[in-house]
Amino acid sequence: MFEYTLLHWMTFFSAAVLLNLSPGPDIAYILGQTLRSGRRQGFAAMFGIWTGAVLHVAMAAVGLSAILATSALAFSIVKWVGAAYLIWLGVKMLLSRGDQFVAAEQQPSRKSLSSVYWQGMLVSALNPKVAIFFLAFLPQFIVEGAGPAEAQLLLHGSLIIAVAAVIEPPLVLAGAKLGAYLKRKPRVGLWMDRSLGALFVALGARLAASAR
Repeated sequence: MFEYTLLHWMTFFSAAVLLNLSPGPDIAYILGQTLRSGRRQGFAAMFGIWTGAVLHVAMAAVGLSAILATSALAFSIVKWVGAAYLIWLGVKMLLSRGDQFVAAEQQPSRKSLSSVYWQGMLVSALNPKVAIFFLAFLPQFIVEGAGPAEAQLLLHGSLIIAVAAVIEPPLVLAGAKLGAYLKRKPRVGLWMDRSLGALFVALGARLAASAR
């Protein structure tokens, strides 16, 4: 069971690395929280994004993602909810006064970390493009005779998240150092919130305008 060739793994892991490095709402949210509020917030955002990814992998394994791929209504509902959520996050940042861009040494509260985590999960889970991507991407690596299709989907989906666990923590640590440096600059908190807010509004608008 789960017997694959070296070429299979080389192809899969190359694609998984490129997937995790590609820009999108997930990476934007992780780096945005890191720059605004430091390392702990960045890791909370990262774990939230991973939780959303786990949901997408599970949906792909049991076939629920096929509903989004075949039903225009289901896709539209999830798309508009996800777009509205991204835009709402962006507007909150645009209207802020930079107060949430806390000092690097200040410890965020447990409630604050929990909020960032759940927001990250929703950012990932409410993106139907991710669900459809997993549905289209993972089946390409199913090998006949290597095990049940559902088990192979879960294996490869879990390994994509494992690759993220190698790539994203260094990004959070680097982002925390950059954020700590920027915080020493006058008015940087205000303009960082403005820039991140505009980015999230743009990502939400792009998602709203997207088609299957």
